Order: sequence, then C-alpha cells, then structure tokens
Amino acid sequence: MAVRVQVSDFDMGAEVALLRRGRTDLGAVVTFTGLVRDLAGDNPISAMELEHYPGMTEKSLEAIEAEAQRRWPLQASLIIHRHGRLAPGDQIVLVATASPHRAAAFESAEFLMDYLKSRAPFWKKEETGRGDSWVDARETDEDALSRWR
Repeated sequence: MAVRVQVSDFDMGAEVALLRRGRTDLGAVVTFTGLVRDLAGDNPISAMELEHYPGMTEKSLEAIEAEAQRRWPLQASLIIHRHGRLAPGDQIVLVATASPHRAAAFESAEFLMDYLKSRAPFWKKEETGRGDSWVDARETDEDALSRWR
C-alpha cells in the first residue's frame, strides 16, 4: 500500500510491475490513469496547475486508501497524484488496486477515484484564453461519492 504526491510523471506499466513483483496471490489488478483534458467546458485550456499542502495532502490520501482497505480485501494498492503545472494530455493521477477477485479490485479503484475527486486536498487552476480560474467542486463529484456512504 503506497501513496505518493509528486511533480514528476509516472510510468503506469512500471508501477504495476512493481506492485505485482514477487506476488502470485493476486487475482486481479485494476488501474485508472487520470489525464488533463484540453477543454474546460467549451473553453480550450493551455495548462492546469495543481497546488496542495505537503504533508496534509499525503495524510488525507493515506486515510482514503486506509478506508478502501477496510472495505475491500485488497492485497495491494497505489495512489500517485501529481501536482504542479500540467499540460493537456499529461497524466495527473494513477490508482491501482489488487485483490484476489475482480469485483473488489474494480469497486475499490472506483471508490478511491470518487474520494480523490471530492476529498483530496488539491486546488486546481485552469489556464484558458480567457484567463486563469480556480476549479470549483462539482455536484456530479459529490453525487458519485454519495453511493459509498
């Protein structure tokens, strides 16, 4: 189980290989990679900047991961979340979960992403031709989260 918040990009294949190394007890590995879109609504964006409070953010992500471990029989999990200035197409987040069975791996990965979208302490600013703007919380993210309560 691991959480990393970093500026640098990640190699999903290498991360999953590391997660699986030496393990023969894994029945399923599910991964999700979040990317920077090139649109904010109808407006093209040139970049997205993610800010966070070092230390606080990692603790928050660890708590979210611990909750997933409490709910599902996970044998391994990984959350990598980037911060800093990112361009359209860049990877933002990686979630990987491993379990003896696929249902637990899928559900826990979805749970982690729903919680990261609405509870992880990151602040996002989008750069568009109309200027920069901070991204507000979205009702759809809260709706997605409500199914796990």
